[in-house]
Amino acid sequence: MSSRSATSAATSPASLPDPAEDRRAQRARLLALRAALPARIDADARIAAALSELLAGLAVRCLGFYWPIQQEFDARGAVAQWLAAVPGRQAALPAVSRPGAPLDFHRWDPDTPMTKGHYGIPVPDGTEAVTPDALLIPCVGFSPDKFRLGYGGGFYDRTLAAMAHRPVAIGVGHEACRIALPAQPHDVAMDWIVTEAGAF
Repeated sequence: MSSRSATSAATSPASLPDPAEDRRAQRARLLALRAALPARIDADARIAAALSELLAGLAVRCLGFYWPIQQEFDARGAVAQWLAAVPGRQAALPAVSRPGAPLDFHRWDPDTPMTKGHYGIPVPDGTEAVTPDALLIPCVGFSPDKFRLGYGGGFYDRTLAAMAHRPVAIGVGHEACRIALPAQPHDVAMDWIVTEAGAF
């Protein structure tokens, strides 16, 4: 084989790294890392404190957040405290109407009855739809420039892109999951990232 042919073979599409495969490998590694984090109770307490401090400084009336799965930080306690601090505040949880569609958000408080939604994740049972002006978004991983790695479904990217008035996007994760993450064309940067080290 000539040197030119060898160079062409080495750079053919089949031999180039697959960005999607790379993200799948990163995701699997980070999920395993998160599941085995040491001193988790202390780390989560510090995330809750940093999140509460950030929210206190933002002019948010309706806060969308997430039901925790796969060892995510559980924001329900911090959100309940935020709700109780000022009358008239609202919180909401997402629901998947159909695969490939933006998320819908429905009102939630600590007494809201829940039912099983898509993928087995609990959603509010029968509460009205609302439009959050800030979103807490779970991060499997995140980069120093505030791009997040999620589970690969693209729900939050689609949701942020579809909202007429962009909400404040607050990614929530653990410092151990800070990674180098080249942004892809559809990725949407977070406005804030909150970890046990604080908010940035």
